[in-house]
Amino acid sequence: MSPEVNRAATVPPGKPPVQGTAGAPPAAPRPAAPGAAPPAAPPAAPKPAAPPRRRTSDPQLLREIKAVSATCNALIKEVEKAIIGKRNVLEHVILAILADGHILFEDFPGTAKSLMVMTFARALGCKYRRIQFTPDLLPTDITGTYIYDEKDNEFKFRPGPIFANIILADEINRAPPKTQAAMLEAMQERQVSIEGVTHKLPKPFLVMATQNPIEQEGTYPLPEAQVDRFMQKMSMGYPSRKDEVEILRRRMLRQKDDVDVNVITDPEKIIRMQKVVEKVKADPNLLTYMVEIVYRTREDPRVVVGASPRGSLALFKLSRARAVLQGRDYITPDDVKAIAMPALAHRIILKPEPRIRGVMPQDIINKILSEVPVPAI
Repeated sequence: MSPEVNRAATVPPGKPPVQGTAGAPPAAPRPAAPGAAPPAAPPAAPKPAAPPRRRTSDPQLLREIKAVSATCNALIKEVEKAIIGKRNVLEHVILAILADGHILFEDFPGTAKSLMVMTFARALGCKYRRIQFTPDLLPTDITGTYIYDEKDNEFKFRPGPIFANIILADEINRAPPKTQAAMLEAMQERQVSIEGVTHKLPKPFLVMATQNPIEQEGTYPLPEAQVDRFMQKMSMGYPSRKDEVEILRRRMLRQKDDVDVNVITDPEKIIRMQKVVEKVKADPNLLTYMVEIVYRTREDPRVVVGASPRGSLALFKLSRARAVLQGRDYITPDDVKAIAMPALAHRIILKPEPRIRGVMPQDIINKILSEVPVPAI
C-alpha cells in the first residue's frame, strides 16, 4: 500500500483531512466578517495578441495591372520582330515608358538603337521624330521658332521636331552645349519657351539619346548635371552569333528592310498605363532600402560625387514600373536590384586614382548591393 493511502487511512475519525493532501476535498471558504469588504476578483487572463493584418489587394487595381502587363508584353513581342536577343534592353525601355523617364544609350554604331526606337514608336502608335545632332545645330532647330506670315501679316509659331511623343536624339554629344541645354531643358520641364511664350510638349514624351563611346573628336561631352536628367543609361551591345544568324535569316525571308509591326497602343492609352503605375504602393522598409543604396554611393571613399536624390526617385519609379510589368501591385527588393545599375551607375563620378586603376561605377553599385541588408516586407 502506498504511503499516501496509509496517511489518509490513519486520520482520526471526525477530523477533517489536511488541505493539500492527495484525495482530500478542498477546504470550505471561511465566511466573511460582518462589514468586511468582499474579496477582490481574480485578474482576468490576458487576451491573445491579434494576428498582424495582411495587406489586401484591390481587385480593380489588380485587373488594371494585369491589363498593363499584358499590353507591355505585347509591345515587346512586336518589337522583337525587329530586335532579336535583346529582351532585357526592351524591358528596360518599357520601364522607362511606364515611369515617364528618358534613356541614354552609349553604344557603338550599327547596334540597332535607331531601329529599336523607331519600332517602339510604331508599335506604341505615337508620333516619332529623329533629330540628328551636328556641330551646326541651333536650339531653334529643335524647339522651333516664329515665322512671319505675309498673308496674315503676323508672326506664327512653327513647332520644331521636339513636339513629338518619341524623340531619337542621335549622337547628342555632337551638338554644341547651347543646343544640348535647349534639348535637356525640354526633357526636364516638358515645355519650351520661345519669345516669352511657353509651349507645352505633347504627352507622353520620351527621349532616347545616343552617343558613341569611342569617337570623341569634335564632340561636346554632356556635363554630369545633364546626364543626371536621364532616368537610365544603357548599352545595346553586339548580338550573339546565334542571334546574328537569325537576323540574317529573317531579312532573307521578308525580302525587304522594313519590318511590319502592329500598332498596340496609342498616346491616350499610354497615359492611362502610367497612371496605373502611380497607384502602386511601396513598403516603408523598401523606401529606406532605396535611400540606403543611394546614400552609400556618396559615402564610398572612391567616389567624388554620388547619386543625387533624382537617383532615389529613379529607383522608386522604375521599381514600381517593374512590379506592374511583372503583374504585381507591390514592390520587392528584387525589383530594386534589377534596375539599380542602369538607374544609378551614370550618376557616380569616381576619383582619378580609382578610375586609373580600372574601377568602374558598376563595381561600386555591385559592392553596395551585396552589403546593404535586404529588408523583410
